[in-house]
Amino acid sequence: MPGAFRIKKKSDPVRAVIQRVSRASIAVGEETVGEIGSGLLALVGVGQEDTLSDAEELAAKIVHLRVFADSAGRMNLSLLDCGFSLALVSQFTLYGDVRKGRRPYFGDAAAPEVAAPLIESLASAARALGVVVACGRFQAQMDVSLVNEGPVTILLDTKRHF
Repeated sequence: MPGAFRIKKKSDPVRAVIQRVSRASIAVGEETVGEIGSGLLALVGVGQEDTLSDAEELAAKIVHLRVFADSAGRMNLSLLDCGFSLALVSQFTLYGDVRKGRRPYFGDAAAPEVAAPLIESLASAARALGVVVACGRFQAQMDVSLVNEGPVTILLDTKRHF
């Protein structure tokens, strides 16, 4: 139709909520599957359009994120600078859309068979950059415990919406 236009849907970014922690642990039932001391806890949601390069980009962003205090007390140091660890938890609920109604719609989250390898790729990329990574268990009911230091909480996405 001449003069008509379509609104192109933006591709969904890998989303992450990053929290600076003095400690964090991840349990499945009675089993602790991951724990760290000082570092970052990353809750990560994968979108339908995400790729391996998105996971690698997010890993680099997290590893180099300067949210730890230097000797002057300024947030100027990264996980690598401090030798701290990363706790990584897959969380599809970051794609919960509640703009209409009260029940979250999760249709923009990647299917498990797409998300699981990307979460593992993110963890592998962070390890390859020199960070110790503790992971949750994909698709498990997890209990995540943390002490948010600061508190410092940062939102990240690979499409730079924020």
